[in-house]
Amino acid sequence: MLLNNKLKPNKVIIIAVFSLVVAISWLTGCSNKNKPYSVQDDIDDGRQLATKYCTLCHQLPSPALVDRASWVSGVLPAMAKQLHIQNYMGQYYADGNSLLNIVQWQKIVTYYSKTSPMNLVIPKPGVQPLKDWAIFSLLKPVAKPDGPTAMTTLLAFNPFDKQFYSGDAANNFYKWDKKLNSKLVKSMPSPVTGVIFTKDADNSESAILTCIGVMAPINVAKGKVIQVKLNGKIKDDQQVIIGDSLPRSVQTVAADFNKDGLTDYVVCGFGHDNGGLYLLQQQTNHTYVKKLIRNEAGGEQLITGDFNNDGWPDVMCLFAQADEGIWMFLNDHKGGFITQNLLHFPAVYGSSSFQLVDFNHDGKPDILYTCGDNSDYSKVLKPYHGVYVFTNQGNWKFKQTYFYHIDGCTKAIAADFDNDGDLDIATIAFFADYKYHPSAGFTYLEQTGPGKFMPHELPIETYGRWLTMEVGDIDQDGKLDIILGNFSTPGRGFVNQKGFAPQWDEKNPIIVLKNISTSKAANTPK
Repeated sequence: MLLNNKLKPNKVIIIAVFSLVVAISWLTGCSNKNKPYSVQDDIDDGRQLATKYCTLCHQLPSPALVDRASWVSGVLPAMAKQLHIQNYMGQYYADGNSLLNIVQWQKIVTYYSKTSPMNLVIPKPGVQPLKDWAIFSLLKPVAKPDGPTAMTTLLAFNPFDKQFYSGDAANNFYKWDKKLNSKLVKSMPSPVTGVIFTKDADNSESAILTCIGVMAPINVAKGKVIQVKLNGKIKDDQQVIIGDSLPRSVQTVAADFNKDGLTDYVVCGFGHDNGGLYLLQQQTNHTYVKKLIRNEAGGEQLITGDFNNDGWPDVMCLFAQADEGIWMFLNDHKGGFITQNLLHFPAVYGSSSFQLVDFNHDGKPDILYTCGDNSDYSKVLKPYHGVYVFTNQGNWKFKQTYFYHIDGCTKAIAADFDNDGDLDIATIAFFADYKYHPSAGFTYLEQTGPGKFMPHELPIETYGRWLTMEVGDIDQDGKLDIILGNFSTPGRGFVNQKGFAPQWDEKNPIIVLKNISTSKAANTPK
């Protein structure tokens, strides 16, 4: 009966097209079922998904930067959290807040776990380091039961009184004389991590102290910037709160950023997951208004200067958390800043310090940079940790011209220590290879030719674990000395290597490497 019914032409076409689609779908389904599963397909998809999602927070990391075990057990679980992928007892799952589904996430996991190396290869030095004292000798203070402990968080040389100061994790701020005797200046609300020394027209000296709030990597905003008078006996009413409620503030710099005749401040709120770079703008009544410059965690070091020669102060900042790199903030003459990225690094580098210095004497500032923070999600020795020089090519464009590998490198300072007309480099490494190469905790790189350095590893590894470093002529003999801050208490804190038993001095907070070169006049680092 149905075969005898007459159908309209348009219905015939619709049925024909539908039948064709069903046939194609069936054939395709059969074809897909017969197609063997390919891990490479998931790897390719994972690479594309990582490019899309991982770059929401930072530069795309190459799988080659971290070993496979660290990706699987450390880095990928941390990345999942940022993408709101849930992890319960090692099993991932997505929910309504996730930025991608679980199939997509598993492809990202496959990409990194299948293409990353089993182990990272640590490079051998191109120049074998010398094991000697170079141009230095050792000075140690006499440990005092009531003196500073080996938990040094700050070292700073005061250009006005020619003495250096220190802070520690016990919240104390100390002054040191030429004979390495310490005197407590003031107990602060939290550890001091930064200082600016000032001197007024009436010879009144002050210290602008940056207090971190909490040392632990948590999202707590208890940091403060406090001005403390250094002349005479210090009382609480001589303290001025410049800024508070800062997320783990670590350094502050000063300038009159809006040119109103009043000193303003920019402070790094390193934070943890949350942080920021802030302007503390002074008002006519000498209070301060906090303004956000960049809403990003990880700001750890600042430099001020007129970088575009327009007569207005600018600021430069090294960020070291997820989105690592060096950013320049140019004054817009309206109370704000124009942001420009100078160098960008992968999120696993562990950026730790930088300095603007003219290595090749061409009038353009180059960048001395270190990376080596190794306390996060991949606590293995890394081949890219160490000291870098980026040469200024003009217009604030940089090219890497030097690299020296140092495991866990923490800081570098360039200065003409031997006064031969070129710049040498002093370095420390808080996360050195203490098990097999402990002498790399401090390395002196003597420049022997343009862009060429001879490394000297001084035998000081048993005297401490160096977290901070400062350079200054502490005995006023015309030669730059190096002060190293010891943070070795408790001894096993932040130790990544199994089977290593620290033998550091856990009492002395500092040592001094006295410059005993034959030169009588060294150039002060900038």
